[in-house]
Amino acid sequence: TDFLIVAWYVPCLASLETLQELCRKENLRCKSLGITNRSLKKYEVEYLCDYKVEEGTEYYLVKWKGWPESSNTWEPQKNLKCPLLLQNFLSDKNEYLSRVREGKALKVRNHVKALKPAVADYIVKKAKQRIALRRWKEELNRKKNHKAMILVENTVDLEGPPLDFYYINEYKPAPGINVLNGITTGCECADCPAEKCCPKEAGFILAYNKRKKLKIQPGLPIYECNSFCRCGPDCPNRIVQKGTPYSLCIFRTNNGRGWGVKTLQKIKTNSFVMEYVGEVITSEEAERRGQHYDNQGNTYLFDLDYDSDEFTVDAARYGNVSHFVNHSCDPNLQVFNVFIDNLDLRLPRIALFSTRTIKAGEELTFDYQMKGSIDLTSDSAEGLSPSKKRIRTVCKCGAVCCRGYLN
Repeated sequence: TDFLIVAWYVPCLASLETLQELCRKENLRCKSLGITNRSLKKYEVEYLCDYKVEEGTEYYLVKWKGWPESSNTWEPQKNLKCPLLLQNFLSDKNEYLSRVREGKALKVRNHVKALKPAVADYIVKKAKQRIALRRWKEELNRKKNHKAMILVENTVDLEGPPLDFYYINEYKPAPGINVLNGITTGCECADCPAEKCCPKEAGFILAYNKRKKLKIQPGLPIYECNSFCRCGPDCPNRIVQKGTPYSLCIFRTNNGRGWGVKTLQKIKTNSFVMEYVGEVITSEEAERRGQHYDNQGNTYLFDLDYDSDEFTVDAARYGNVSHFVNHSCDPNLQVFNVFIDNLDLRLPRIALFSTRTIKAGEELTFDYQMKGSIDLTSDSAEGLSPSKKRIRTVCKCGAVCCRGYLN
């Protein structure tokens, strides 16, 4: 009898260092992971855990990279060749002490100076967070499909990367939903825009000027050249499809709004900044999920109501940088509906453009009630889609014109 053996390959979410720690803890050798008899003699400082002074000599408790914490050892400072890690250690210690308003970092007991356990515990948590955020930043930049960089920063608390978030670059349709249909031909322009370019064929004007900046009013759709068009990648009518051109930073806010996004570069008025992506689900499914999100105080549902309210984008678990963009009642980003390789009016792509000049280091925001076709700035329930008629979430945007609620 012949047997068919099916092998399932599941990507490992553990880091190389974590797998190495497990091998060493279980006394296993694995050449693929770099655990050999020879490598067992190699040690590299991963982070510093604690500090003490004995008989006039300064010691640091060292966590060794790829080794379990049970292998931590006290090492004299003169043996450590890791100036950056020493700097991080001192910075984290001073940060903790400044927060709890303690005047001294060390205390004397039996002629031995040592950190208080709470200080050492904070330093270790901060070191682990720093490593986790660095790995997350590397993962984000590995998965993104645009040239600009994504940075991650948390100088506020000990929160690490979100545990249930997966980075995607384009819509992730639910079963039965097709987000790529309706395109069979493209424009024949040698130099866009021409008389029969994509926007004009759809009955609208070209959305961009010669400087590739938006020139249409909110509510009007954007029709970009598609994969069937004759024009090349430098076509002035290919903007959103190229992805964000700006380096952005996902950062932890200091006023209880969780993560936010700020630009690391100056953004001029009417410039494309990013696309809002996530799972494309039916409005019925959005209503069900919305009840759960409201109980958590989160808002990730974006109704695709350009032509109808049949579909919704849910960026709670799957999304890109836009997942972390906060709401503001006085935003610097505006929502536009975009059609490229799909002309289905029920399924526009959602693009965020700057409404004014945005300085480097400034937080990016958009109005969660703002739609590409209608700006829902009213608190009236009649103006809200069914998925919005739920528990009201208090707004923390801090704008002078704040409406008080996100929905």
